[in-house]
Amino acid sequence: MVEPLVPLPVVEKLSSRVIRVLGGNPGKFTLQGTNTYIVGQGPSRLLIDTGEGKPEWIESLKSVLRDHKIAVDKAILTHWHPDHIGGVPDLLHLASGTKVYKHDPNEGWLNISHGQKFETDGATLKAFHCPGHTTDHMALILEEEDAMFTGDNILGQGTAVFEDYSTYMKSLDGMSKQFKGRAYPGHGPVIEDGQAKVLEYIKHRKEREKQVLDVLSQERDGGWTAMDIVKIIYKDYPKNLYAPAEKGILQILEKLLKEGKVTYDEDKDTWAIGPKSAL
Repeated sequence: MVEPLVPLPVVEKLSSRVIRVLGGNPGKFTLQGTNTYIVGQGPSRLLIDTGEGKPEWIESLKSVLRDHKIAVDKAILTHWHPDHIGGVPDLLHLASGTKVYKHDPNEGWLNISHGQKFETDGATLKAFHCPGHTTDHMALILEEEDAMFTGDNILGQGTAVFEDYSTYMKSLDGMSKQFKGRAYPGHGPVIEDGQAKVLEYIKHRKEREKQVLDVLSQERDGGWTAMDIVKIIYKDYPKNLYAPAEKGILQILEKLLKEGKVTYDEDKDTWAIGPKSAL
């Protein structure tokens, strides 16, 4: 079953150089809301992500900046999803000189390249391109803490969705080798052993692959649709999660198809076990 969400304060100091400000947008896919992070120890600091533009977020951010007597001069966006970039206009209204960075940027923003470093007092961030959740997805390694801001590739609770499963798995493997400390996720609470969580995600996905193959190995009149597979694997989950789960299962099936482990009947839109499934 889906685990209950851990209550999170709207604003929380997570370390000597990281303050989390929730985006004010809790929901089924955003969990407690989008995590935005103020990073650094000096009067000018970096901001990671901006929420989706809820008034609660910008008001919370204003109060933190006022209470700590600090400013934000750079905003780094992990990826293009609206719940991470929607607050940019409010941020620029608050601080018009703020530089906004994103891989494959919008007009007026600056690009982030893989390995690029961002420095501020007390904090150094190194960009790590890890597509999968989205093609433009960037994680950020906080060198002083051997930690990583994982964006939406790794969440504080539950599992992440992805656009390209094979690419996502390669990114998780790469992320697991980049840090050994905390993971600061795009949603949910801080993960104290971030590397272990990344490895847990990899193991979970491989188990899902096995579950899909196990279902397909059962004889069934008419074959198996992706939703048929979802209804077995996710039988203990709420039905409103079946549609997003189906997207993930289809991604797994596409990967297994490329590997020759499953076959696809386009006319029937059904899947079956393939000749290489036992290899």
